[in-house]
Amino acid sequence: MEYYLQIFIVIPLLGFITSLLASRTSEALLSRIAFVTVGLNVLLVSVFTVWWILAGHATLNLRDFVIFQSEHYEFLIDFCFDKVAAVYLMVGSILTFLVTIYSRFYLHREEGYKRFFNTVLFFYLGYTIVVLSGNLETLFIGWEILGISSFLLIAFYRDRYLPVKNAVKVFSIYRIADVGLILAMWLSHHLWGQNITFIEFDNGALVNAQLQSHALVGILVSLMILLSAAAKSAQLPFSSWLPRAMEGPTPSSAIFYGSLSVHIGVFILLRTFHFWEHQLSIRILIGLLGLFSSLVATGIARVQSSVKSQIAYSSIAQIGLIFIEVAAGFDNLALFHFAGNAFLRTYQLLVSPSVVSYLIREQFYHFVPRQHTIEDSLPKKIEYTIYMLCLKEWHLDAFMYRFLWKPIKWAGNKLGFLQARGVIIFLIVAALIGMLAILYQAYIPMVFSKYLPYVFGLIGLIMVFKAFTKRKNVQVSLLLVVANHFMIALAVSFNEHFGYDHTVIYLSGIVVSGLLGYLALLRLKALEPQVDLERFYGYSYEHPKIAFVFLLACLGLAGFPITPTFLGEDLIFSHIHEDQFVLAFMVALSFIIDGLALIRMYARVFMGPHVKSMYEMAYRSS
Repeated sequence: MEYYLQIFIVIPLLGFITSLLASRTSEALLSRIAFVTVGLNVLLVSVFTVWWILAGHATLNLRDFVIFQSEHYEFLIDFCFDKVAAVYLMVGSILTFLVTIYSRFYLHREEGYKRFFNTVLFFYLGYTIVVLSGNLETLFIGWEILGISSFLLIAFYRDRYLPVKNAVKVFSIYRIADVGLILAMWLSHHLWGQNITFIEFDNGALVNAQLQSHALVGILVSLMILLSAAAKSAQLPFSSWLPRAMEGPTPSSAIFYGSLSVHIGVFILLRTFHFWEHQLSIRILIGLLGLFSSLVATGIARVQSSVKSQIAYSSIAQIGLIFIEVAAGFDNLALFHFAGNAFLRTYQLLVSPSVVSYLIREQFYHFVPRQHTIEDSLPKKIEYTIYMLCLKEWHLDAFMYRFLWKPIKWAGNKLGFLQARGVIIFLIVAALIGMLAILYQAYIPMVFSKYLPYVFGLIGLIMVFKAFTKRKNVQVSLLLVVANHFMIALAVSFNEHFGYDHTVIYLSGIVVSGLLGYLALLRLKALEPQVDLERFYGYSYEHPKIAFVFLLACLGLAGFPITPTFLGEDLIFSHIHEDQFVLAFMVALSFIIDGLALIRMYARVFMGPHVKSMYEMAYRSS
């Protein structure tokens, strides 16, 4: 019975590949491919779920295959099916099918018709992998697919400024969630001494024995899981990204940010519940986070001027309540609440264009005076203060910028003295010193040797700070990202068990992707007079093939599961010692910023208005 789980992933994969091969001018064929792919999965999921329930609804686990195995490490693909997976898979299949039918007509004659259905099928593939994942490694594959699908759908109208800008902003929050998951994988590897599956979380005796002897590590794992869940489900302080994600087409807003993608944070908490259920502090923290997110989002939703923003913040509020239910141990209620909220928000978003037109007409004929609310019982000064805070969305955007992105930009700008020639010389010298230090590590005093990983990790961090803030030369920014990966490999090479084969696995994808991206930029510079990062150029309109190649290169450099680098990043963290938390933080921060730097390069060079206007354009979202 377990082997049938593979079918639910193979069907979306085949549908996605087929849609890529279809002609962009054949709307009927593209919509039919999506309709048949998702419809067939809905039918099979329904039949399988009924069969599974009648057979006793026992938890299914399929250890599919091992991608890489060494003496101290194993990366395996594992699938799991239980009531959580059943509910998420059923709801996801039905809603994707409905949105696919809706989109066939809604996007008729839209220029990006093919791109939309390609991306929706790609998203459905990633969602299915996440829901059926049996360990953190498998979940992370689908997690990355969801992230890039979000970016592409928010920036669907790529010839406009605001969708591209907001897509980059949402992707930046997703990178935080990515690294939270990576750190959770790293810490759990040290906690168990192996790559553990979700089924093993259900073994209370095994979990309690490990947590009693490694209580601090267990708390850190739970905190990293919570960080990923909060960022993915738009809970405080990450709530401001969800309404910005509504820049995409209405169907993508419905399926992503109203129903499925935004509930993945809840899924992670449900899937790992048996790991942190006996950590009272974590349960209280999850409950408080959900409570405050729900209260703040409810207030913001009530003062929004656009219907999509109202729905977005209302969804955040409901997810906050689901967080409370999960923390309290009401998993069945949380699953029921998820299904209800997902269907409701999908319906609201799909009818939102019609609702706006109705309200514009009705406001002149059916005036309704403001009704008395609970805030009217408060002192006027407090009432007006709450109103203004909600109107300004509690300054959540400014908070994220001031305490997260502004310090990174400040650090990068302080490195202005590192120009192109100086950077290359500096990197060559650092690389030579690092390789010599590895060769003659036995002759280096221990007091110095233990600090070498931190030194080269810091050099890598400096490189990626510079890449993130550089504006003049996009090729140098790309080389700085590549250099960051080499410095990370050098830093971890000083730890034992990190052999030559592991370095090759990690850097092979980096070298190929970096070379591919550099050649794409050289080709673009030969065709266009100006290629830099000062503004958005929208070159994907004139050069779609170069844009596609450069996007693949950026994904490979960011550790997307299309090159061995995806496996290599996990290998890197498996060789960082439990007591090297500072090094793990530096490497994780490097991975956050290099992903942002790469997406920033792609967005500025290939997205945005390709026709420059003499008229003013909006630079802020409503």
